[in-house]
Amino acid sequence: MIRYNFNKKVGGNNMKIEKQKIYDITIDTFYDIIGSILYAAGIYTFALSANFAPGGISGLSIIINFFTKIPIGVCSLLLNIPIIIISYKVLGKWFLVKSLKTMVISAFFMDVVFPLIPIYSGNPILAAVFAGVLSGAGLALIYMRNSSTGGTDFLILSVRKKAPHLSIGQITIAIDGCVILLGGLVFGTIDAVLLGIIMTISSSTIIDKIMSGFEAGKMAMVITNHGKEIADVIGKEVGRGVTIMNVTGAFSGESRQMLMCACSKSQVYNLRRIVSTIDPTAMTMISSFDEAFGLGFKDNLID
Repeated sequence: MIRYNFNKKVGGNNMKIEKQKIYDITIDTFYDIIGSILYAAGIYTFALSANFAPGGISGLSIIINFFTKIPIGVCSLLLNIPIIIISYKVLGKWFLVKSLKTMVISAFFMDVVFPLIPIYSGNPILAAVFAGVLSGAGLALIYMRNSSTGGTDFLILSVRKKAPHLSIGQITIAIDGCVILLGGLVFGTIDAVLLGIIMTISSSTIIDKIMSGFEAGKMAMVITNHGKEIADVIGKEVGRGVTIMNVTGAFSGESRQMLMCACSKSQVYNLRRIVSTIDPTAMTMISSFDEAFGLGFKDNLID
């Protein structure tokens, strides 16, 4: 009788799984640390001394700190407790556990490390811009590892699941707007509201850029009767590949060709020149994209 020993294979697979878990936890923690440093630098070093409140739990923590002097990180953790309880069933255990780890690391840098570093006390507008840039970069790194600093992130995701017809942008504007307006009342100036808006816009822009990439480009779609000819010239002069599809006009019933070409912003002018030279009657549509992956663009692989 031939006996097969499956234990070695199963044990090997378990070892691979354990190594992958250790690797994931290590990378998660590394991103948490770097993200928390940037986030704490934005909130504590720049926003705290400028007398304004950004949106979210960080804004509420700054307002509470203004009255009570309770450390911002501790405030954030305390404010997150009821939010975690409310969001537990909606968001799931694993996401909340990861986020709790991130919140503790963030609170450590906010309350222990950065109070040892001199804060910025210069131009309030510069403070708002750099607070947004640094905190946005930190949050983006944390989001990239499927974690969160808690607070309004939990509320936004929970509301989104319960009311999918509302966009994340609408929910964010509603929640952050209320906190920013409250900050204006607390600090007693319209500047506090404007600075809060500046920081929120800066932070959102940086998050979007990091999450979707800085490799924005243009997508050209051309409807023409000279598809092959235009595609050949674009390939030679612009150095971009072109996809050709046969299409039919709904009104005219005529069969034509549609070219689709992804290119950089600087290549759009040459592409349009080629199209207009070969077929002046062609319809050319130019749109934007955040990133492109594949041959001729960024690698498709994700670590």
